[in-house]
Amino acid sequence: MPIAEIQTIDELISYLSGSFRFCDLKYCDLIGRWHHITVPTSGAGLESLRTGIGFDGSSVPGFTRLERGDMILRPDPGTAFIDPFYEEPTLSVICDCLLCDTNEPFERDPRHIARKAEAFLRGFGEADEAFWLPELEFNVVSGASYYDESYGSGYTLRAMGSRSVLSSLGEEGIDLGLGPKAGYHALPPMDQLAQLRTEMVKSMEDAGISVRYHHHEVGADGQVEIECLFSTLQKTADNILTAKYLIRNIARESGHVAVFLPKPFFGEAGNGMHFHQYLRKGGEPVFYQEGNYADLSDVALHYIGGILRHGRSLLAFTNPSTNSYKRLVPGYEAPTNLFFSSGNRSAAIRIPLYANTPETKCMEFRPGDATMNPYLAMAAMLMAGLDGIKNKIDPTAEGFGPIDLNITKMSPQELSKITPVPKDLDEALQAVEDDHDYLLAGGVFPEDSIDVWVNHKLENDVKALGRRTHPYEVALYFDL
Repeated sequence: MPIAEIQTIDELISYLSGSFRFCDLKYCDLIGRWHHITVPTSGAGLESLRTGIGFDGSSVPGFTRLERGDMILRPDPGTAFIDPFYEEPTLSVICDCLLCDTNEPFERDPRHIARKAEAFLRGFGEADEAFWLPELEFNVVSGASYYDESYGSGYTLRAMGSRSVLSSLGEEGIDLGLGPKAGYHALPPMDQLAQLRTEMVKSMEDAGISVRYHHHEVGADGQVEIECLFSTLQKTADNILTAKYLIRNIARESGHVAVFLPKPFFGEAGNGMHFHQYLRKGGEPVFYQEGNYADLSDVALHYIGGILRHGRSLLAFTNPSTNSYKRLVPGYEAPTNLFFSSGNRSAAIRIPLYANTPETKCMEFRPGDATMNPYLAMAAMLMAGLDGIKNKIDPTAEGFGPIDLNITKMSPQELSKITPVPKDLDEALQAVEDDHDYLLAGGVFPEDSIDVWVNHKLENDVKALGRRTHPYEVALYFDL
């Protein structure tokens, strides 16, 4: 049986028993990190896949309390892929998280929330399927180190490809370096990472992830992009975590480091994770209507209206790190205001000009980045859009555009009429506390998941960073 046809536990066990020594079970915590446990296929190992593997949920960020820690991992057979990073033949499978006493889905399992969002859409009426295309932007560096101690903190990223960095390091071949913001679609030998990206894409395709293309991005410091093809919500989220796993390990094997931070380098373009998205009903696209603005249907416009109305709270999930807001600053094509436009890359929502047929018509949400938990972020975007459809939110009437101008040339008075994105994570978390009823519709997001998310991010990100001395503070104030 081809691996792509595995659908049941019995088929998974049969496939494993033939050629594999181990099965690696991967699962996602609330914050968006993968964890894993490895099961041998000998002895009782295979049968344990049928009954589920116990684990301590109280040790997983955002999961259960210590006194209710016992949980179960249940493999999702349709997610299996051959793991290329083990010496012994190993099959990786993504798992769902279940309650130990009832075998019911754990309500805060991110995959379960994504699955509930898709189920909510199927019963919605105006559409029954959502499709997503993510752009994976990241930097490849030749070395990375960081430390956080009571006596000091700091980090070093050894950038690749930047002419100024190569020159300062005294490396040979500095004439091949790229100038600031000059990396977009650079050709080898200026693009030093083309072969490495090819290896990454081959590994992604071997794991069942369809890729549209890859290229060097604007940043001279080894910034690259791999763009996937459209898939369904949960499958896309699975693909994102699988791709990040593959990309990081292939980079490591080649002596490099893949960095998905939104803003790793001051003065260079940051890394986003843009999401192209559209809806279907009965297999037919519903975002196209000739004659409307950008040939968008009323359903599409209302979907956009919902995302923009809830945009400030959405960023608590799509941009959930303090570093996210270092990227969302003027001058680097990152959106700083909530509006929509056709072909305008400063817009939070861009309507691609090339998407000009009923089958290709889509919208692109541009603020997000790879520090998100993709299950939660996409579920939240979908719920915001569906709220817009349900309430017929007109983005123009709400003041969200369209704006087909270069907003950097607008006057302060004109800019003041446009809703800005949150200036930092603290502001985004306050926004989702104030505006999250749309996430609770249909029981998609459990209300306690909002509280857990906000409290975790406040304590472990916002407040934790605020209590620490920043290296730049030392540079600013050391001699005062």
